[in-house]
Amino acid sequence: MFVETIEAVSIASFLSRDEKHPYLRLAIRKVDTLKILLMVLWETKSIDTKKYAALSVNIEEIGRMLGGWSGQLTKQAHHKENSPHKQPGEK
Repeated sequence: MFVETIEAVSIASFLSRDEKHPYLRLAIRKVDTLKILLMVLWETKSIDTKKYAALSVNIEEIGRMLGGWSGQLTKQAHHKENSPHKQPGEK
């Protein structure tokens, strides 16, 4: 899951703005899956609370960063769709 998340993010980082979104959504899904798997590990006592807490904080931060990036792309796409088209030479 970690590697797949890194792969999706690295692919998105090299694509045009219009092509990034599917890879960001994939990365977000992978991070959400990581959160669930980590919780299962903790609930089954396969990982102690201290390690769970440390990993959870980092995974949550990654999720927030990806969500912010995705939101920014959505906002830019929405702004682009709603902006008036200017004629050549107009300011």
